Amino acid sequence: MSQKHEAPSAGGDRLDLQADCGSCFGLCCVALPFAASADFAVDKPAGKPCTNLQADFSCGIHARLRDKGFSGCTVFDCFGAGQKVSQVTFGGADWRGAPGTARQMFDVFPVMRQLHELLWYLAEALELPAARPVHKELRRALDETDRLTRGSADALAEVDVSAVRQDVNALLLRTSELVRSTVPGRKKNHRGADLIGARLRGADLRGANLRGAYLIAADLKGADLRTADLIGVDFRDANLSGADLTGSIFLTQAQLNAAKGDASTKLPEALSRPAHWK
Repeated sequence: MSQKHEAPSAGGDRLDLQADCGSCFGLCCVALPFAASADFAVDKPAGKPCTNLQADFSCGIHARLRDKGFSGCTVFDCFGAGQKVSQVTFGGADWRGAPGTARQMFDVFPVMRQLHELLWYLAEALELPAARPVHKELRRALDETDRLTRGSADALAEVDVSAVRQDVNALLLRTSELVRSTVPGRKKNHRGADLIGARLRGADLRGANLRGAYLIAADLKGADLRTADLIGVDFRDANLSGADLTGSIFLTQAQLNAAKGDASTKLPEALSRPAHWK
């Protein structure tokens, strides 16, 4: 059944930008490729259904993904793109019942996923009081990006995602500067830095620019990341136990899912504590 999806709004809970697997046709389990590695137990080419995908589009090992060698699945987040493609773009017609749509559906899904990620960042930016000087431009960008997600499959296939991302990123950079300027004193700039395995336990990273930084397996236990810009940070296996991430900007669920943490890790309200954290 086709579902109505509202555009994200400032101050909202961004529900339409969170995955609803029950309304999706298992697109991440089919459209995307993965290679046998520490994250995936087997190889799978794009367009081929995962062997764990059930007839009702559910995962047969969902509760045991990590134990079965599919930790990569527990990290992935489509930002609600799966249900948008399934229920809006293709009107509830699934690729099994209408096999003629499969190729196009699988091609459109990654495009939608990138657009929905941008919508997540724009919606968050509109919730930030410090970004008020650019709220009008952010709202315009959000509305335009949302309009693109509601186009036909043919129109979505023609979207220049790189150009859209470049325009949106300029606004997100201005948002970041406005928000981080509220933190007094000199802020650390680690944009794009190689901090793999870095010892940052208890570090004061308030208002830091960590955009695109590599923090793989870094020790951030007890670190203060309030108001830090975390867009694109690679947190794989980083230790966030006891860290304070409240007020950090542009953090996503996928980043948290890739990290390690515990009950004392403080998170932004819009995100959930990963099930595999102790």
